[in-house]
Amino acid sequence: MFTGIIEGLGTVKSLSRAVGGLRMGIEANFPIERIRVGDSVAVSGACLTVVRFQESIFEVDVSPETLSKTILGEAKVGDGVNLERPLRLGDRLDGHIVTGHVDGVGTVKAKRPLANAMLFTFGVEEALSRYMVQKGSVAVDGISLTINECKRSSFEVSIIPHTAKMTTMGFKKVGDVVNIETDMIGKYVERFTQHFANGYTRTENTISSIDETLLTKTGFM
Repeated sequence: MFTGIIEGLGTVKSLSRAVGGLRMGIEANFPIERIRVGDSVAVSGACLTVVRFQESIFEVDVSPETLSKTILGEAKVGDGVNLERPLRLGDRLDGHIVTGHVDGVGTVKAKRPLANAMLFTFGVEEALSRYMVQKGSVAVDGISLTINECKRSSFEVSIIPHTAKMTTMGFKKVGDVVNIETDMIGKYVERFTQHFANGYTRTENTISSIDETLLTKTGFM
């Protein structure tokens, strides 16, 4: 479990492809002596397992599933990545609950300055935007961000100077792709209400829908 508060940047030092997967060597720009083989680390938002560790470089295996859902398959030696170690019990949850299970990718559609911030607009598929709400949370390349506004095929966030300096967002340009993880609470609520909607349909012989009656019955109202 992660928070979306990036600890520092990493640099891709090596890439090795085998049997449809990928092994990636990453050098962190902050002390990582506490990382051990078997530990999890979020690499630009994707939760990966450390399989080898030596000095400031650690290696992770990227599975075919992760390659299909994230931008890690397009990584090149020298690329920068965002790094975060897992949340510890007792730590402050400064961002939001991030699992490191990337839902899909988005594309930088526009960026423009506004006062001390930079506004980014990301294009996404509706399969992702359906779980986004205005002033809700989203993880972009593992960074916990607040959604200014969202539409069917895009959403907008503000990047403050500190975030731009501490993460890869400072290097992003129009056309770049990013990893997107939507808020897990929305996915669970949808799954939960669909389950009851289906049961409600079978027992009450009514049209399957999420309406006021269903939300009242299931305790949401």
